[in-house]
Amino acid sequence: MAAPLPLAPQGEDPTFAELLAGRPHLSLHPAEGLRVEEVPLARIAQAVGTPAWVYSAGALRSRARALKAALSAAGLDAGIHYAVKANANLAVLRVLAEEGLGADVVSEGELRAARRSGIPASAIVFSGVGKTERELRLALAEDILQINLESAEEAERLSALAASLGRVARVALRVNPDVDARTHAKITTGRSENKFGVALAEAPALYARLAALPGLRPVGVAVHIGSQITAGVSAFRDAYAALARLVGALRAAGLPVERVDCGGGLGIPYRDETPPPPEALAGAIRATLGGLGLPVMLEPGRWIAGPAGVLLASVILQKQGAPPVPAGGPRRRFLVVDAAMNELMRPAMYEAWHGILPVAPAAHAAPLSPADVVGPVCETGDTFARGRALPAMEPGDLVAFLDAGAYGATMSSTYNLRPLAPEVLVDGARFAVVRDRQPHEALFAGQRLPPWIGAPAPGGVS
Repeated sequence: MAAPLPLAPQGEDPTFAELLAGRPHLSLHPAEGLRVEEVPLARIAQAVGTPAWVYSAGALRSRARALKAALSAAGLDAGIHYAVKANANLAVLRVLAEEGLGADVVSEGELRAARRSGIPASAIVFSGVGKTERELRLALAEDILQINLESAEEAERLSALAASLGRVARVALRVNPDVDARTHAKITTGRSENKFGVALAEAPALYARLAALPGLRPVGVAVHIGSQITAGVSAFRDAYAALARLVGALRAAGLPVERVDCGGGLGIPYRDETPPPPEALAGAIRATLGGLGLPVMLEPGRWIAGPAGVLLASVILQKQGAPPVPAGGPRRRFLVVDAAMNELMRPAMYEAWHGILPVAPAAHAAPLSPADVVGPVCETGDTFARGRALPAMEPGDLVAFLDAGAYGATMSSTYNLRPLAPEVLVDGARFAVVRDRQPHEALFAGQRLPPWIGAPAPGGVS
């Protein structure tokens, strides 16, 4: 027998009103229903259909400014490099570029997106354990701010490549502090068993090696211990304290250190989590690294983009489940929506909880009963929620999955040959489609039959 799906989290889910109260860019209008800033989601659904991603430019700006203010109030000389992997839409990147944020990238595509959105090469950091030669060539050609090296082997490869091109790469050494961030096992990155970075004990010798290699200029050390960290700042403190000791050892050896890269990972409240505020993170940085007299860098992604986005979906139908075994209990109620795990992967991949709000105003005062919210993809894992308290809903009714601005569209796929959903940016009373819905024809672009297989007979759906 297949293992059952994870049960809903223990304890009471937040109410619709509580979910709205924690997300100031969302509101419930008595006539227009759920709105992002000043735009009704029903109007967006009418214009672009569903499923669709909707982002709040105001929320992006306010969160970027709040983080900058917290760092400034702590007296830190800090640069913010948004983690493009969280949400790579060009319009999102442009909004953040206008707020003065740089970029943290992990692929050629992300580097190109950052540059296309107007982020200067001098504000781009390239991270990741497996950068290809093509990607490194592009980073060198663009003369980006910093390449984070994660192994001795990568350092040798980059040195040879940079020297052959007559370039000098500014590099930081990413260390693995073996710190438990107490987050989901699939998104922890700072434990010794994780693939990221080099062991602290090996870092001084490798940093000295970087200084001796042609084509490399070591400028600092870096760390990143995980994503969606909500259990206080103790793990950050431990990691940053380890970096401070490392910087001291490097300086004692006469090696130059120009800056410290603190990574990202600050979590957000999807359900009832109480993550530390940016002021607490800034305090941890000041307490551990403030005495070094060095500028620091941060690479937030989820904290900025996550709350700024929703996934808008329509109800396809309500379905009554099979009779329970043993008999006597209520049948399960399935609410089937037109969004699926190929749009929002996080519940299937991480057992993640997302708030789900009806869009219609009357639904917020209607009686509630448990429902399993599922998508149409042919996987039992295509389940967004189990036993969620929701009103009765009819085909065509709209729902919004909250906090979907990070690791939503960027993790989407075309599984079951479902086209990628459009993306919409809201700014006050205005909205614009910033990525079109993928046409079905695009699903077959680049495919062809080999010459030894006969062409299909004429006909079929165009």
